Amino acid sequence: MKKTSAIKLLLHHYAAQMKRRPVLAALALLLPGIGSIFVFYIPPLVVGKLAGQLAESGNLSTDELMPYVLAFVGLWSIGEIIWRLGFIYLARLESVVIQQLYIDAMAWLLKKDARFYADNFTGSLTKRTIAYAKSFESFVDVMSFSVIASLLPVIFGAVVLWGYSPWLVVALFGMVGFSLAVIIPLIKRRQLLVADREVASNVLSGHISDVIGNMSAVQSFAKETSEAATHYEYVDDYIKKTKRSWDYHNLRIDMVLSPLYVLTNTLGLVLALRIGGTSAMNVEAIFVSFSYFTIFTKIMFEFNQVYRRLETSVTEAAQFTELLLDSPRVKNPTHPAEFNIASGHVRFLDVRFSYENNLLFDGLNLEIKPGEKVGLVGRSGGGKTTLTKILLRYVNIDSGKIEIDGLDIAQSSLQDVRRSISYVPQDPQLFHRTIADNIAYGADGASKDAIIKAAKLAHADIFIDSLPHKYDTLVGERGVKLSGGQRQRIAIARAMLKNSPLLVLDEATSALDSESEALIQDALWKLMQNKTAIVIAHRLSTIAGMDRIVVLDEGKVIEQGSHKDLIKLDGTYAKLWQHQSGGFIED
Repeated sequence: MKKTSAIKLLLHHYAAQMKRRPVLAALALLLPGIGSIFVFYIPPLVVGKLAGQLAESGNLSTDELMPYVLAFVGLWSIGEIIWRLGFIYLARLESVVIQQLYIDAMAWLLKKDARFYADNFTGSLTKRTIAYAKSFESFVDVMSFSVIASLLPVIFGAVVLWGYSPWLVVALFGMVGFSLAVIIPLIKRRQLLVADREVASNVLSGHISDVIGNMSAVQSFAKETSEAATHYEYVDDYIKKTKRSWDYHNLRIDMVLSPLYVLTNTLGLVLALRIGGTSAMNVEAIFVSFSYFTIFTKIMFEFNQVYRRLETSVTEAAQFTELLLDSPRVKNPTHPAEFNIASGHVRFLDVRFSYENNLLFDGLNLEIKPGEKVGLVGRSGGGKTTLTKILLRYVNIDSGKIEIDGLDIAQSSLQDVRRSISYVPQDPQLFHRTIADNIAYGADGASKDAIIKAAKLAHADIFIDSLPHKYDTLVGERGVKLSGGQRQRIAIARAMLKNSPLLVLDEATSALDSESEALIQDALWKLMQNKTAIVIAHRLSTIAGMDRIVVLDEGKVIEQGSHKDLIKLDGTYAKLWQHQSGGFIED
């Protein structure tokens, strides 16, 4: 059912794009069909007329033959010109629509929430996105050259045949209708096989993406053989399902069509002969009738091949629209309120949040005052990172309210809320772009001097200046060309340059060695000046100097206060501090 809905949505998208360009779409779709009439259907009329004249007179002079020759050449040439114009307009239509589809696809993907990307392979999403736009080319090619270019001539031919004998048209369309009645149930069965094939294809591409994206882990655990074996299983499954759909096409559908093709042509020949006689008109009718029947039945025989090409393009592209059937869980309100903040005053008011039906926060209340530096501490699963996720609106809360400077973040646009926060995650998210591009990512139009200043504050200039291309160095996919500490310093420089009033650091120093941490601690305190800061750290030395430390356990605030106050309290925080090994919390 979902597959059918996805295909309907895809066809709606494709049709909408063509409706936006009605003249261009009409020329692209109709000209090849009109050209086919001139090339394949009108010349037989000329030849038939000539054959009738020859049958009647027995011989024609050069002067009598010349008009037929000129008409044949002229009409065929007109058809070729129209056909070529169809190619030109088709190329124009496909290029402009494919461009727009790529743009639309990215716009839809950008609206998806964090859960969506956690549930889908990057490689599979990439494959689906490309197929959504690229498949328009094959879809329109088939519609223009195989569907409409067949239907228009069939209508033209039916009118011509009706002039010879209505029985020719009745027989032709009767056989076509009978053939469709036999073939359509078989095609529906094949659709299920194609759907299975596409699912296997997505699994295969997803595994390839997963392995490539984690190649260092594969190699470090010496799992090459294991991954190759898994890959073989996925390839084998995909090929088996592909062959099954191909065999069904060749051994079922084509085997049914072949005798129908022969039978229809035979019926056409018999009827044409029944019309026959020795007059010029009858000779012409026999020639034209049999020629048209041959062309029509060829179209009928190719119907399944045409459907197969159309099915492939639509099925592949519909895998993207299938993603659009489920609305994002987190989305902008219909009428977003203005969201201009300056001080970064954060309040969690009676917040209730559950994850996968597991309740985490139940009536959470927490206030972080403007300019206050707050450290979040607790064992894994206590809710520290989740607190930052609901603040950034990566996920929705069940009830309650979160305010920044008195403004409800649920009533504001996601973009406005996130622009107000400088976020440095535990795993730095870098693009395969230059170091300068990555640092400036959160600050559009930042100058080179500002980028360098931020890098120096984050002590990233130490390693950047040693690189051959310095700030123009490409960092590789997800920053793989840099070490963990280097990636983290780039992420911190990015946050510094963004300069938002609210700062969230989620294990921002976790990837740094002791020497790097010592260098960057000073930079972090400079970054936090005049800002509200929320800092998560397992390494308690990172947050010991915070204004306030909040201890979370199973979604509840069980302690809060300064480092000294919590040590004196001799509670959970004090035990965590005592149990540190090398500055880290032992879970």
